[in-house]
Amino acid sequence: MIMVGSMVAVLWAIGWAMKVPMAARWNMTAILLVAVMIVHVVLPDGHPLRMATGGDIRLWAIMLGFGVLVWLYRRFLGGLRARVQDAQTAKPVIRSDKFSETELERYARHIILREVGGVGQKALREARVLVVGAGGLGAPALEYLAAAGVGTIGVIDDDTVENANLQRQVIHLDRNIGVPKVHSAAEMMRAQNPFVDVRPYHRRLEAAIAADLFADYDIILDGSDNFATRYLVNQTAVQLGKPLVAGALTQWEGQISVYDPANDAPCYACVFPQAPDPALVPSCAEAGVIGPLPGVIGAMMAVETVKLITGAGDALRGRLHIYDALYAQSRTIAVKRRDDCAVCGGAGEVISAR
Repeated sequence: MIMVGSMVAVLWAIGWAMKVPMAARWNMTAILLVAVMIVHVVLPDGHPLRMATGGDIRLWAIMLGFGVLVWLYRRFLGGLRARVQDAQTAKPVIRSDKFSETELERYARHIILREVGGVGQKALREARVLVVGAGGLGAPALEYLAAAGVGTIGVIDDDTVENANLQRQVIHLDRNIGVPKVHSAAEMMRAQNPFVDVRPYHRRLEAAIAADLFADYDIILDGSDNFATRYLVNQTAVQLGKPLVAGALTQWEGQISVYDPANDAPCYACVFPQAPDPALVPSCAEAGVIGPLPGVIGAMMAVETVKLITGAGDALRGRLHIYDALYAQSRTIAVKRRDDCAVCGGAGEVISAR
């Protein structure tokens, strides 16, 4: 018992010194207890190592079971708290038919742009945009969409703010570590622009809810960090005929495109029909990412969204823009719809989500 207790204390002391997240420290403790239980199962009665670790597996099984119950209870309470917070913070903003003097002054630099003007700013005010992911790409996109005056902004993410996020996910503050990312982001967006209606959804995007959720919005932004979610977002957007602004990044390179088969542009699956081997595309946690890069790509996602809403310029439909921050190089390549695409078909038809 003393030996195991000492090992747990050392693990927590090292974790504290190295500023390891609390969840990781609990995971290491659980792994240690499982290892102790394996020792009790494998080694015979009376073995010195078994005696040094308590001598009875039942004691450790009870402790591990109690820990699992506490974890499940905390997850349950966290889910209830998030639902209550969603209900409390999703109240729509009440607007008048006309822009207030404060709004006119705030959006003046938009309104004097020939490509935007008052009509474009009104379109932004009436637009409804959903952002999938409140992390590296979602953070700057959400900030700029709110600042631009997009009337209704939804954000869905099941994650909480961690210390390691703050190097690049600029919408989150140090004091919000442990807070659901969607609520942390919503707090900052409302503080930046009280004239926008922010709708946070603290849950994972799943096929069962995707279509109903997407149906409430005009444009979808995908800032997710895994291919399963990207393919789900694409398939649902195609199914509903919604334009999709999607970005991705790794280390020093980022990419962005507008996927919109309803306007003869390819969908995400046309360009990336299969997910690559995970070993070839490591996550940011595995490979790293330079802090300002998500800001560059996320801001570009916001720009493309503003262009889609206002009709300004030429959106990135049918083009994939790649930015190499390490060598300060950008290139844009043409991408086309594929006749054999399993999602959009290439001939104009849309398939149902699986």
